[in-house]
Amino acid sequence: MEYIYSAMVLYSADKEITEANVTSVLKAAGVDADAAKVKALIASLEGVDIKEAISSASFAAAPVAAAPVGGAPAAAAPAAAAEPEEEAVTEEEAAAGLSALFG
Repeated sequence: MEYIYSAMVLYSADKEITEANVTSVLKAAGVDADAAKVKALIASLEGVDIKEAISSASFAAAPVAAAPVGGAPAAAAPAAAAEPEEEAVTEEEAAAGLSALFG
C-alpha cells in the first residue's frame, strides 16, 4: 500500500509520478523501496487518468462503507449460533467415546 500512497502523494502535490519520485517519497517515509515494485507501479499507472479513477472510486466506495454498519450485527449472529452446534457435536462424540469404554 505504501507504493500506491506514494503515487497519491505525488499526484496531490502535482508532481510527476516517476520511479525516482516514488522511491524518494518511500525513502522519506522510512520505507526500503523495492525497485521491482516501484517499476510495476509506474507501469500499471501508465495511461491511467488518476483524477477519473479517484472520482469513480469515490462514488463506488460510499455505498460499500455504509453497508457494514447495518450488516455487522447480522454477521456476528451466525458466528455465535455456530458455536453451540460445535459444542453439541463435541459432547455427542465424548458420550460415544465413553460408551465404547464401558460397553
